[in-house]
Amino acid sequence: MFDGLRLLHWKPERRADGVLILTLDRADKGVNALSRAVIDELDSMLERIALDLPKGVVIRSGKAAGFIPGADIETFGEIEAKGQTEDWIRRGQLVFQRLAELRCPTVAVIHGHCMGGGTEISLACRYRVASNDDSTRIGLPEIKLGIYPGWGGSVRMPRLIGAPAAMDLMLTGRSLSASSARAMGVVDRVVEPPMLLEAALGLVQRGAQRPFKQRFMAWATNTWLARQILAPQIVKATSRKARKEHYPAPFSLISTWQKSGGQPIHAALKAEARSVVKLAQTSTARNLIRVFFLMDRLKGLGGKDHGISHVHVIGAGVMGGDIAAWCALRGFEVTLQDREMQYIQPAMGRAAKLFEKKIRNETKRAAATARLNADVEGAGVAKADLIIEAIFENLDAKRALYAKLEETMKPDALLVSNTSSIPLTDLRANLKKQSQFAGLHYFNPVALMPLVEIVKHDFMAPEMERRLAAFCRAIDKLPVPVAGTPGFLVNRILAPYMLEAILAHSEGIPGPVIDKTALKFGMPMGPIELVDTVGLDVAASVGKIMAEFHGQSLPDAFKVEPNKRGKKDGQGLYVWKDGRAVKPEVPKDYQAPADLEDRLILAMLNEAVSCLHDGVVADADLLDAGVIFGTGFAPFRGGPIEYIKSVGAPELKARLQVLEARYGSRFAPRPGWDSL
Repeated sequence: MFDGLRLLHWKPERRADGVLILTLDRADKGVNALSRAVIDELDSMLERIALDLPKGVVIRSGKAAGFIPGADIETFGEIEAKGQTEDWIRRGQLVFQRLAELRCPTVAVIHGHCMGGGTEISLACRYRVASNDDSTRIGLPEIKLGIYPGWGGSVRMPRLIGAPAAMDLMLTGRSLSASSARAMGVVDRVVEPPMLLEAALGLVQRGAQRPFKQRFMAWATNTWLARQILAPQIVKATSRKARKEHYPAPFSLISTWQKSGGQPIHAALKAEARSVVKLAQTSTARNLIRVFFLMDRLKGLGGKDHGISHVHVIGAGVMGGDIAAWCALRGFEVTLQDREMQYIQPAMGRAAKLFEKKIRNETKRAAATARLNADVEGAGVAKADLIIEAIFENLDAKRALYAKLEETMKPDALLVSNTSSIPLTDLRANLKKQSQFAGLHYFNPVALMPLVEIVKHDFMAPEMERRLAAFCRAIDKLPVPVAGTPGFLVNRILAPYMLEAILAHSEGIPGPVIDKTALKFGMPMGPIELVDTVGLDVAASVGKIMAEFHGQSLPDAFKVEPNKRGKKDGQGLYVWKDGRAVKPEVPKDYQAPADLEDRLILAMLNEAVSCLHDGVVADADLLDAGVIFGTGFAPFRGGPIEYIKSVGAPELKARLQVLEARYGSRFAPRPGWDSL
C-alpha cells in the first residue's frame, strides 16, 4: 500500500484482519511533537488509504512518554518569520479533515500526554480510547500560547460534547484525566494500558453509541439561536478573568464560534484558520510562546538525579508546614519538626486538606498521608538527605539551630534555609560544611506558586545548585538560581512596587484606584491588596532591608499599627471579610493621577534593571522567568526586561528621570539602563 513512500516518522502495519495500524514514532525527537514532516507523511499515507480502504485505521504512539504533546512549538518562530503561519494552519486542517473523511472506522489510541494538536488529530478520528494510567492527560491548552486550537479542534470539540463543556476546556486550557474525558464524552472507552489495542480493534468492529444527552447537547448548543444566547454569557464570564486588550484569544474563540459554529465543516475550518492566523501575529502570542520556552528552560535546570528521598523540615508554620506537605504529596518521605505537637498539628490538618484536594484515589491519598510524619524530637535529622529550615527570621536562632543540626546530620546531607531576608553569607558563617548549604526560598501559598529561588553564596558547591534544581523539578516547582543579595530576585523587585503603592495611598490616592491601575497594566493583583495579603509587617520588614541596601530610609507611610497587619488580622489598608478585601467606593468623578502607572511599574522595572546589572541572575531570560513565575508579572508582556526592550529603554529611562525630578531620588535610573 505504501510502496515508494519514504516514511521516517510513521510505521504502518496492516494486520491479517484488515485493520491498518499507524504508529507515530518521530525519528528525531523523544516525543511526537507534530512537525511539517510528520504531517506531510500522514497526508501521503491518507491519500493511498482512501484509494485502498482497510477495515479500519488505528493511530497510536510508539513513544513510551505519551501520545502527541501537540505541534512542534520550536518551529513557530521560523514559520512566522517566513510568513508561513496561514499555510501551516491550513495544511494541518486539511490533513486532519482528510483523516475525518475516510470511509472506514478510525480510532485514536491515547496513553500519556495528548495535548493540542494531539487532541485535534484524535478528534478527527471517529473514536477515541484512552488508558486509565495517571499519566494520561487530554487537553487543548493553546489558549496559554495566545491562540486557540487551529487544526479543527475549536470546530469539532463543541460538536462532540456540546459548546459549554467544550468552551470551558478551550478557554481554561485545562487537561482531563482519562476518566474525566470519558465522563464528558471526549473519549469512548477507558481501559488498562495493556488492553488499549484490543479496545481499539473492538471500536473498529463494533463502534460505540454515544449517550443521548451528549448527542442532544452537541446539537442543541450549537444551533444559531443557542450560539447567540450562550456567546454573550461566556464573554461576560471570561471578562471577569481576562482583559480583551491583554488576552484577545479567548474572545476571538467565542466570537468565531458564535458566527461560524453552525456552518458546514469546511467553512467553519476556514473561519477558525483566519482567526488563529490573526492571533498568532500578535505580541501577546509571541510573548506567551516566549514564556513557554522560559518555563522549559527552568524545567531543564538540574536534570533528574538529586539523590534525595527523605526531607526533614524544621518549623511547622504556614511556610514550613506547607513545604512539608507539598514534598510528601510529590512522593518524598517527610518529617516535620517543631517545639511541640501543638505547633505541628495545624500543619498536618492543612496537609490533609491538600491531599484530599489533589489526590482522588483513596489508596494513594493514604500513602501520601503516611509519608508525612510529625517529629517533635527531630529523629528525622539523622535520616534526612535534605533538611529545610523554616523557622522565624532571627539570625542567632538560625545559627544555633545549624550548630545543633551538624551534630547529627548525615555527612552528605544538604541543609537549606527558607529565609526571605537574611543574607546567606551571615547564615553560613559558622557552618562546618558551608559548601552543602544554600537558600531554598519558596513563595506563599506553596501549593499555588510555581517558583522556588535557589539562593547561592560564595562557598556553595556547584553540585549543590544542580541537585537542588533537580529536587525542585521532582516536586514540580520551577527553580531559578539567584545571588544571595538582600531580597534575592523576586522580593527585591516587588519591594519598590509595593513601597510606591503605599506612598501613593498615603498621599490620598484611593486603594482601589491604585489596584485598578496595576490590573490595567496586567498585574494579577493590585499592590494594595497584595501588601495586605502578604502582611504589612512582612512588607515593612522587606522594605526596610531593601531601603538600607540602597542607602535609603523607610518612609513613615510604612508604619504598622497593632492588629492592623492586613488580611491575617481582618484589617490593614483594606478591611477583610471572609478572606476577601472590602474595597471602599471611589467617587465616579475621581481622576487617577496621570503618572500613577509609571510610578508603580517603573519602580519595578528600575529594580529589575539593577538586578540584571548586579548579576542577581545569570541573564535577562532567567530574570524575566523568575519575575513572571514569582510575581505573576503580566505574562503577555514577556517579562520586565522584554517589556523594556519592546517599549525602548531610552524612553522608559527618560520617564524615570521625569519621576525623579518630581518625587525624588528613589526614581533615579539605576546602573544598567544604557546596556539594554
